[in-house]
Amino acid sequence: MLGTALAGALALTTVSACGGQGDGPVTLKLVAADYGESPETSSKHYWDEIAKGFEAANPGIKIDVEVDSWTDIGKKVEDMVAAGKSPDLLQTGGFADQVAADRLYPAADVLSMDTQAKFMENFAHAGQVLGTQYGIPFVSSSRVLFYNKAVFRQAGITQPPATWNELRQDAEKIKSKVPGVTPYGLPLGPEEAPAESMLWTLSGGGSLSDDVGNYTIDSPQNQATFSWLKNNLVGPGLTYSDPGKMNRTPVFQDFAAGKVAMLNGHPTLLRMATAGKIEFGTAPIPKKDGIGRTGSLGVADWLMAFKANGHKNEIKKFVSYVYGKDNQLRFDEQYNLLPVTQDAFTQMTGDPKHEDLKQFATGLTNASFYPFGDPAWGEVSNRIKAGIGQAVTGDPKQVLLGIQDAALKEAARVRQ
Repeated sequence: MLGTALAGALALTTVSACGGQGDGPVTLKLVAADYGESPETSSKHYWDEIAKGFEAANPGIKIDVEVDSWTDIGKKVEDMVAAGKSPDLLQTGGFADQVAADRLYPAADVLSMDTQAKFMENFAHAGQVLGTQYGIPFVSSSRVLFYNKAVFRQAGITQPPATWNELRQDAEKIKSKVPGVTPYGLPLGPEEAPAESMLWTLSGGGSLSDDVGNYTIDSPQNQATFSWLKNNLVGPGLTYSDPGKMNRTPVFQDFAAGKVAMLNGHPTLLRMATAGKIEFGTAPIPKKDGIGRTGSLGVADWLMAFKANGHKNEIKKFVSYVYGKDNQLRFDEQYNLLPVTQDAFTQMTGDPKHEDLKQFATGLTNASFYPFGDPAWGEVSNRIKAGIGQAVTGDPKQVLLGIQDAALKEAARVRQ
């Protein structure tokens, strides 16, 4: 998920008399994620503007916007479905579980040809389950290493690390010369565990799954990666004492307060660090002896359309409005995220005021993605969130074996 610092969910209601669904008004409900860190930066403000513009362009259609927390979004939707009040649209971090429950329209049913043609090809492919696209990409990002330049100068470090050994050596210098600063922020708590884990496994020559979607969580490469983290960062006290309890948001906040020297981050951290008046730099993710995979972790959040209420035509009309270039750019610029439509992506990356986003865009062109299309991924991701932090404080092999076993059982269950 983007995803990032990030909290919220949006319930949106539309009333329409068009679309061929009958003589009476039609109500659309959308539940979607909010990307702000506070009421002032809440994406409710963005959606209020979208609602106002859509209503002006579509007389008789009303939009009702409600914002809730990210952590509540899954349960909120499940409760709505269980109560027979399925949403029409959901914007969140994954979609395959909803496909497995047979709740969604194929994307082609709710996208106009013009809208469908806008999406960058790698995202359309990532939105597929068994060759059919259900996930409609909404926003994206990749990851880079952030580092505090002032702390580096104090520690006598002249350039960011490119390998794991360099990162460890820099962390040791920071610990000895800059007391009170955590050398490396390692968030393996529930909010960020899948992303941080995948970044480290990729840079160690492994991944969470192979190219055909088989889970490889306990691979020899991954066991070596988590053993290295335990022995070289966590054990020597170069990061938090229990990374499994550290979520992304407080780690990002620590960096923006000058309390963390290095961490992997997405574009939202640009805004947070700038607001905190931190002199920071960015660099590619360090790789184990230079042999890790190229590119970065590509993260996308998704929009999906539920078929329970039969509002296909109304959904298509609203989705076309949401994916207008100006609407997409407004959201992406506000939260320093990357567009998923080619027209918005081209404009943003060609604009000098977004120079700081080009490094993320470069990483996105050859990024590796989560196995979004696997119906088991939602539960596997939950297992990673709940347990992988123990791999850097306990026995890495046994922890990874346990998560791998659970992943294989879940994959077998959903494919029956």
